Amino acid sequence: MSGTLNKVMLIGHLGDEVKMHYFDDKNCVGRFPLATNETYTNKTTNERVSNTEWHNIVVRNRAAEICEKYLTKGDKVYIEGRIKTRKWTDDKGMERYSTEIQCTDFTFLTNKNEQQTQQPSAPTTNIQTQQTEQKSVVPDEDDDLPF
Repeated sequence: MSGTLNKVMLIGHLGDEVKMHYFDDKNCVGRFPLATNETYTNKTTNERVSNTEWHNIVVRNRAAEICEKYLTKGDKVYIEGRIKTRKWTDDKGMERYSTEIQCTDFTFLTNKNEQQTQQPSAPTTNIQTQQTEQKSVVPDEDDDLPF
């Protein structure tokens, strides 16, 4: 097989509000941290261990504006995208690296209707094919996800 694949699927909680950056040519970028948790039982101590991994999410243009409008800190969201590592030199001449998830698809999983009455439903968006469309989603109440 000669092809390659760079695909990430995450379900987690926002660690902060979506931070927006607007450019002169009407484009924009939204960034936010996403926390995913892993919980297991240590076999030797029989103690429950929980680890949190933080991911830097980057979403662009109309999708970023939708995220800024509907997402708040603590909300649960499904993110699909690809890993991108950036390299730069800081003010002191040191090489720095940053690993981000370039979001290509997302679905809001927090039900805003349960949290606040009469709020619009959270949209789901496929960034590549549905830049301006919004769909309502109803999360499964009895999913078997471990978090």
